[in-house]
Amino acid sequence: MREVWVRVIPFRKELVTTALEAGAHGIWVEGDAVSKVRELGRIKVLGEEGDLQPGKDFFHVSIHSGEDQEKALELCGKGPVVVEAVDWKVIPLENLVAASDAIFAVVRSEDEMRLALGVLEKGVSGVVVDVDDPSLLRRLVLMVQDEVEKVDLVEGTIRDVKPLWMGHRVCVDTCTLMGEGEGMLVGNSSSFLFLIHAESIENPYVAPRPFRVNAGAVHSYTMVPGGKTRYLSELQSGDEVLLVDHQGNAKGAIVGRSKVEKRPLLMVKAQVGDVPGTCILQNAETIRLVSPSGDALSVVSLREGDRVMVYLEEGGRHFGIKVEESIQEK
Repeated sequence: MREVWVRVIPFRKELVTTALEAGAHGIWVEGDAVSKVRELGRIKVLGEEGDLQPGKDFFHVSIHSGEDQEKALELCGKGPVVVEAVDWKVIPLENLVAASDAIFAVVRSEDEMRLALGVLEKGVSGVVVDVDDPSLLRRLVLMVQDEVEKVDLVEGTIRDVKPLWMGHRVCVDTCTLMGEGEGMLVGNSSSFLFLIHAESIENPYVAPRPFRVNAGAVHSYTMVPGGKTRYLSELQSGDEVLLVDHQGNAKGAIVGRSKVEKRPLLMVKAQVGDVPGTCILQNAETIRLVSPSGDALSVVSLREGDRVMVYLEEGGRHFGIKVEESIQEK
């Protein structure tokens, strides 16, 4: 998730508490205000005696000229660089974002926040909110919290559903409630992931658990924020996963609990064009894939020719990071 810091200079308790309640990742203060922030909540504090110290762990550059822009880019190799300008039309923010992934932009309005989040279609790495109005501060922080990623999903065609023997599968309980058509991307290959529906559907067997995705076998990949993947077996409380709906709208969610249990399994095979993919899931009526219209399709009633939403990518993965090389997974 994109970092959100709030600069509170001079110190105002009301602004700090608003930032804490809105979900900011860090508070930037001066002098003895570091200890005052720590009395109000557990959060990363930026300051001379803080967790991140200016001039050492991060840098601040006011942009007035091309020379300032070059100075900011030189510092990017040492850590995050907070940049601010009176008018980004003079020194386009695009120039900095195109050259570095360590740029944090100071924002003071909703228009500036939209610019920072959308520049070059990827946005800055972080934002520093600097306003005096608590209500505006809250809105700006929540604009980042509510930011939606986009994942390019395609339609896959079911080719086979095959019962298997027993194995260990992972239930991922998140700290977020999911709705219809929403779940997690999971698969045997990191380049072919199936959208597995959350347990948010009413059924006669168990009560809905809209915070849960019965995600698949322990060896499976799942997509997490930042375009990376993790093994399901690695997930634990406090980790972050990516929740995706049938239209490809995605957002991060915190793992509250990961449950590994031995259950009967089945393998789902699908295909997109000439590209095949598989996923091993629990053999139970409550495990569902997602149709192009967002409907939940139980794995026990899947038939050859059914259409489901999947994610495809070219290349491979090395420690969960996408790499441009030829990797075959069968």
